[in-house]
Amino acid sequence: MKIGFIGLGNMGAPMAANLVKEGHEVTGFDLAAPMPEGVSKADTAAAAAAGQDVVITMLPNGAILRAVADEVIPAMKPGAVLCDCSTVDVDSARAVADQAAAAGLGALDAPVSGGVGGATAGTLTFMVGGSADAFNTVKPLFDIMGQKAVHCGASGAGQAAKICNNMILGVTMIATCEAFALADKLGLDRQKMFDVVSTSSGYSWTMNAYCPAPGVGPQSPADNDYKPGFASELMLKDLRLSQQAAESADADTPMGQLAKALYEQFVENEGGKGMDFSAMLPRFEKRGHN
Repeated sequence: MKIGFIGLGNMGAPMAANLVKEGHEVTGFDLAAPMPEGVSKADTAAAAAAGQDVVITMLPNGAILRAVADEVIPAMKPGAVLCDCSTVDVDSARAVADQAAAAGLGALDAPVSGGVGGATAGTLTFMVGGSADAFNTVKPLFDIMGQKAVHCGASGAGQAAKICNNMILGVTMIATCEAFALADKLGLDRQKMFDVVSTSSGYSWTMNAYCPAPGVGPQSPADNDYKPGFASELMLKDLRLSQQAAESADADTPMGQLAKALYEQFVENEGGKGMDFSAMLPRFEKRGHN
C-alpha cells in the first residue's frame, strides 16, 4: 500500500518505521522531526498525501489536525482514506471526517493506547470511528502497528472511547495514589497493601499493572524515578478533552472534573510536567508533611 504519514514525532516515527518494515511504501512529512529510515521525505503535507491509498496523521491537537486536513484533503486521490491517529476533541474529529466525506474520501478517527513503547513494539490498541469500508481498508495497517483495533462506531466514536478510557485511568490512578499515601500514614506496609488490593475488590490496572509505588508489583515508571511511560501533561490533555466533551454533551462527570483539576495543579504548579502520571504518589506523600 502507498501511505502518506504526517507527524513523525515520538509516536509517529516508530509507527511509520513498522509499516516500512512490512514492505509498505511510506512518504512522510513533519515540520521538525527527522524521517525514520526507509521513509521518503516530502516537502509539504499536501505532497506527502498526493496519490496515496491511505494518509495517516499523528498530531498534537484538534486545531493542528483541522489545519493539516485543509491542506491534505484537496491533495488526496478520490477513494483514499484519511486516518487520524491523534488524540483530539470529538468535534474536530467529526468536522474533519465530514470534510473528507464531502471530498469523496474515507475518514477514520483512530486514537491509540500503548504509548511510545507500544508504538515501537507494534502493540498499540486502536479505537476507531468511521465507516466499515474505511476501517477494512486500513485494518491491515492497524495489524502491523498494533495488536488490536476496535471499530467503535461512526466518526468521533474512536475519540469518545479514548477519552472515556483515559478519564477512568486518571481517576483510578489518583485513587490508587491516595490509598498508598493513606496506607503509609496508617503504618500499613506497601507490599502487604498491594498483596491484598491486587487480589481484592480494589484491584485495577493502575494497581496491578502500573503500580505507582516503587518496588511493588511489576516493573513500572515508579521504579525508574517516575520517568514517563505516560507523562502527566498528556494525562492532563486527555482529562481536559474528556471535560470538554462532557460539557458539549451535557454529561455529569464530577470525578473526571476533579481529576482534571488535580493534574492541572500537579503539572502547572507542582513540578509534575515531564514526570509520569503515577508520580501523583510522591505528590500526595509530600502534601501530608506540610
